[in-house]
Amino acid sequence: MKITKICCIGAGYVGGPTMAVIAKKNPNIKVTIVDINKERIAAWNDKDVSKLPIYEPGLAEIVEETRGKNLFFSTEIDKAIEESEMIFISVNTPTKTYGKGKGMAADLKYVELCARNIADVATTDKIVVEKSTLPVRTAQAIKSILHNTGSEVNFQILSNPEFLAEGTAIQDLLNPDRVLIGGESEEAIESLANIYGSWVPQEQILRTNVWSSELSKLTANAFLAQRISSINAISELCEHTEANVNEVAKAIGMDSRIGPKFLNASIGFGGSCFQKDILNLVYIARSYNLNAVADYWEQVIILNDHQKRRFSDKLISTLYNTVSGKKIAMLGWAFKKDTNDTRESAAIYVADHLLNEQANIAVYDPKVNSKKVQADLNYLNTRSEEENNELVKSYSDPYEISKDAHAIAIMTEWDEFKTYDWKKIYNQMKKPAFIFDGRNILDKAEMTKIGFEYSSIGQ
Repeated sequence: MKITKICCIGAGYVGGPTMAVIAKKNPNIKVTIVDINKERIAAWNDKDVSKLPIYEPGLAEIVEETRGKNLFFSTEIDKAIEESEMIFISVNTPTKTYGKGKGMAADLKYVELCARNIADVATTDKIVVEKSTLPVRTAQAIKSILHNTGSEVNFQILSNPEFLAEGTAIQDLLNPDRVLIGGESEEAIESLANIYGSWVPQEQILRTNVWSSELSKLTANAFLAQRISSINAISELCEHTEANVNEVAKAIGMDSRIGPKFLNASIGFGGSCFQKDILNLVYIARSYNLNAVADYWEQVIILNDHQKRRFSDKLISTLYNTVSGKKIAMLGWAFKKDTNDTRESAAIYVADHLLNEQANIAVYDPKVNSKKVQADLNYLNTRSEEENNELVKSYSDPYEISKDAHAIAIMTEWDEFKTYDWKKIYNQMKKPAFIFDGRNILDKAEMTKIGFEYSSIGQ
């Protein structure tokens, strides 16, 4: 099938950047991203590209180059579905918070709603591509819905998982390690392969069956998260010995069988994918009574939660076992640098723990606003919105939050934090002035020389 028009349902962290790059590399294809969220679509259409709803280095430039030419953002979902030959489903698939599989299984209600909407609207043959992170056998569910519409429309279902790291998503899209396409129809697979082939070498485009494609995504994230939890487990051991986790990580990372990536000890991993995908893997394993397999992968999550709690416990114990009424300045709220995504950010859970101990929290993040900080804390339902609003204040000036602070906690590895005038910050703080470096980005000797009581991970 020759593709001239593409529709992507979902204008989020995956759909937005992916479709922008596809539009850039395929100027003869009209790409329309649709979403029911009018506010989000308005932000994508804002003349000022610095106000896009998603921050990714390089994204604004591509949107500015393609928007209005062959890249469009709209709330007219039915129209875009009807016009397009290929439809990407890129909607949210959060972990279930209710019913069977609560806390582990992916909630597929948005995916199912998309499939039913496509089935209701489509009058011509479509290739439907699942782009959201989904559990194995989701394509089968989509296929069942679409193939039982009673119409003459022919639907081909493909699985095309994303392997993007937030903060480097555009570079990951422009120079992918691989593109994975799973499906039953060779013609449909080649239609999508040809789109990617406009910039990705064919040998890097893998064709598989649907199940292998779906499981590869979950497994890749599980392996990466496992590495982070593994080095974080060693970081605690380092703190009880004279070992330095940075030296250990460098030593093992030089082993060609292991490699250096994802071996930075920290406060723990966050983001929308790692925890959700591992929990999904655990749920699938348990559903087949593979309890040893489930227990193995679940331990990665348990260790990650332990690392976050260990960080906040250490902060409290160092501040003489009480943070009640004390101002704790948190540098960073996003789960990693170069993104405004805060989903499952360690900062949320550390702040929540400190708030339970009646601390006052001051937050600065270069890309996350106060509205998002409050929404993240309110989502936990630990306390009232009024209490969160009273106890947590966001600032636009990184130096302002240090005034009269008892401690600074570095929660995100933003590069700008390394360049601050730390002597100025020290002079504004209560003494003794504490730094808890959850990302190991500052120089311990330099901070100690200034006068800080400096604590890091695994040292």
